[in-house]
Amino acid sequence: MDAASVNLLREVLASSGWLERTRELGLALRATRSPGGLLVVGTPEDEPWHVTAHLADEARLSGLAQLSPTLVRWAPPPGAPPHLRVGMDRLRSAGRGETLFVVAEQRAPVPLLERVDDARRTGATILAVDGGDPELESLAHDAIAVPPEGGVLSFDAAQHLVSSAAGEVRRRAGLRERLALLADRITGPRVSD
Repeated sequence: MDAASVNLLREVLASSGWLERTRELGLALRATRSPGGLLVVGTPEDEPWHVTAHLADEARLSGLAQLSPTLVRWAPPPGAPPHLRVGMDRLRSAGRGETLFVVAEQRAPVPLLERVDDARRTGATILAVDGGDPELESLAHDAIAVPPEGGVLSFDAAQHLVSSAAGEVRRRAGLRERLALLADRITGPRVSD
């Protein structure tokens, strides 16, 4: 999905509440403190290659190195390049300042839930995009449940919105702009004559 498609999707979903939720989760991904500390994992049947690639692009384009993801795989082949050789054992060393991002459209299997729980206990932040898995969501610090097909947002589109929001670089408002916003909040809306 290219930037124009993401912008069109944002326009379509503007009043649905989905943009705010995906933006919140995207911004939460930024809490990762170091490059490679954003661990992305899926189920054994569905590794999240797509969102991992988008996060890598967002890290590069935005200059936010902490978004550089590490794809964690269930059974990496021994001859794979180092960045594709990271296995589930990596979750044992996840700790404070790192984020475990679980992307699972289907229910998370028990071994994944156990590893997520271990990572949470050692201080990693747990975030998820899932298909409505109450067990996974109970372990996550923040999660977005994307309803099964037929909903207003597809699972794939939710991943695009989250990764895009993670890489958004917003200019911080200057002192005058912040004071003007504060004054508007205090005095209320302006009514034209």
